Amino acid sequence: MNTIMKLAGENPVVIFSKNDCCMSHAIDTLIRGYGANPRVYELDQLAEGEQMEKDLMALLGCNPSVPAVFINKDFVGGSNEIISLNIRGKLKPLLIKANAIWV
Repeated sequence: MNTIMKLAGENPVVIFSKNDCCMSHAIDTLIRGYGANPRVYELDQLAEGEQMEKDLMALLGCNPSVPAVFINKDFVGGSNEIISLNIRGKLKPLLIKANAIWV
């Protein structure tokens, strides 16, 4: 679990993803559309990815485990939460506050 939190703090926006997850790709595309450059960890491409996925589910209660989005070191949520923030106009301010984008 320490690995998850350490990685989540290394970039303003961090997405834990899987290569074959269409929702992970959609969330990555949405965030990049604002000009942010998230650090994406593809769990199915990492040697320790299976353990990291278990840690995400235990730490955050995520099911499914991906996408898991951290902004400014804080867990923001999965695809439903990110899309909801975007619809309510709250995603962009979060990205600005995290210095992930500049306006």
